[in-house]
Order: sequence, then C-alpha cells, then structure tokens
Amino acid sequence: MPLPKELIEAYKRMGYGFTGNYGFVKPCHWFKKSLKTQGREFCYKQRFYGVPSHRCLQCSIYPGCSHRCIYCWRASSLDLGIKWDEMRIPEDIDEPEVMLDKLIETHRKIVSGYYGLKGALKEMVDEAMKPVHLTPSLMGEPTLLGAEYLSRFFAYAMKKGFHSIFLVTNGTMPNTLSELEVYPTQLYLSLNAPDEETYRKVCRPIISHGWERILESLEIMSSYTIPTVLRITVIKGFNMHSPEKYAKLIEIANPTYVEVKAAMAVGYFRYRLSVDVMPSHDEVSEFACRIAEHSGYNIIDEFKPSRVVLLSRLNVPIKLY
Repeated sequence: MPLPKELIEAYKRMGYGFTGNYGFVKPCHWFKKSLKTQGREFCYKQRFYGVPSHRCLQCSIYPGCSHRCIYCWRASSLDLGIKWDEMRIPEDIDEPEVMLDKLIETHRKIVSGYYGLKGALKEMVDEAMKPVHLTPSLMGEPTLLGAEYLSRFFAYAMKKGFHSIFLVTNGTMPNTLSELEVYPTQLYLSLNAPDEETYRKVCRPIISHGWERILESLEIMSSYTIPTVLRITVIKGFNMHSPEKYAKLIEIANPTYVEVKAAMAVGYFRYRLSVDVMPSHDEVSEFACRIAEHSGYNIIDEFKPSRVVLLSRLNVPIKLY
C-alpha cells in the first residue's frame, strides 16, 4: 500500500524531500547553522560525540511508527484524519542499498542549493555534499523494517564511507534489536516515561504490550558493546516526575549515556500541545540532577541551545568521529 498522498504533501510542506517509495530527507536547523557560521555553531551531537553537523544525513527509511507520541514533530494519520495501516510493512519498500543511494542523492540535491548561502564557505558545502554521519530516524520507527533490512542498510552505509551511524528506536521491536547482525555505531532508545501509565499518556501506543516490549529492549540494550544512549524527552505536566523510577529503568539498560532533553515545539507538536509545556534548560537541568541522584550517573555535559543535559558514568563523552 503506497503512502497516502496527504501524508507526503504534509511533509513536503514542512520542507522534507521525498525519495523512492518511502524515504524522506531533511537537513536540520543546525546543519544550515553550521554552514552559515563556518562551523562555529553546531548541534549537541557534535559537542557531545564529535559528529560534524554539516556532514550529517538526517533521513527516514519508513515514516510509520508504533507510537503517536504527543510531543513528536511527525505527522501521523491521526493528525491528518486519514486511514493508513502504518504497522503493515509494504511489499514495495525499496531495497536497503537502493534506499540509501536515493537518500544520498536527494540530500545532495537539497545541499546543492546551499552554494552561495550567505556566510557559507564553498569548502564546507563541498564537505556537506559528502555526508559521513547517518541518522535514519528522522521520523518513524526504523526497527519496524526488521533486523535483516537494517543490517544490510548499515553494512552498505559503512561501505559508502559513513563513519558514524545513530539508530534511534522507541524500543517496541525488541526482536529487531536482538537479531541485528550489523550494528550502528551508537544506539539510542527513547525512554519517555517512568511507568506504564505515563507511557500510555505520552506515547499513545498503537500496539499491544508496548511497555513490556520496551522493558525487554532495555535488557537487550545492556548487552550491546557499542555506545548506547537512553534519551528521555521531557514535557512539563506529563513525564517530569518519578526520577527514582527512571533510575531503575536506567539500571536495567546500563547505557553509556543518558540524555535528558526538552521536547521542542516544532512540526506537529504545535497542533497537539501548547508551547508552555516545553521546559526551559534550567528545568531540564534540575530534573537531570534528580535522575543523577537516584541513578549514580553524573552530569558530564550540557548544551543549552538544545536544552539537553548529558549524564554518564564516564568523565567525558566518547568522540565517535
């Protein structure tokens, strides 16, 4: 079943480039900011992990998801009032290698428009045309496509010269995480609730036993040897409570890092929530401190423009690039 045209048009209006049958590309705010400032301003992933903002390919390999999180920028079928069985993986999904080639091609078409951008150096735009960091989690849940698909996708990305690959998952497909044969360079799991009641309120799952699946994924995550991250996206009045419960979940996953980050009022967030629920950096920092007190993790860095705080048992972040 092809993507509904209403969905494609909604994303195009938000500046996404549509490619292949199900792929999307969109350079982020920090990508352009880095080019305009000749690298002086960049996103928190560059600060924390050394990933160059202007050489990032931010994309989606399938926009379907098992959650309809209230804070997400993604446009869901519910938001648009259309019917779409997003949990049913289509037969005409592009092969992983074809998908990545098309994503790169679309990325380059978008970036080619940045030549002549005020403040940008041609040399940096040249570099931007050759991305070295890949994050196929712009929207949707990539693990829906299964371990074999993702393993081929990651293997081909490494062959194409990508030095770092971040996989972000909501944890509802533990089988995919346990069956991967080729791994990304860093695994993120979005943990946006300390308990099942909050989970149902914030993530609005469209699958059964979602919370149990996430708990299983946390255990699987603890066995990974690559750097791992639990990302806690916080929303005032919804999930900024029970730091001791978050700490127990952190103990299960034993991640390399924990990122506590404010939900940002972008995309379809603005149709569901007031900007008033977006916490300030100080509020994020205070909540991160409370999690640190219960978890044994220490705050090792922060990035105020993105309202994010980094916790770890390490003293400094591992630079992946």
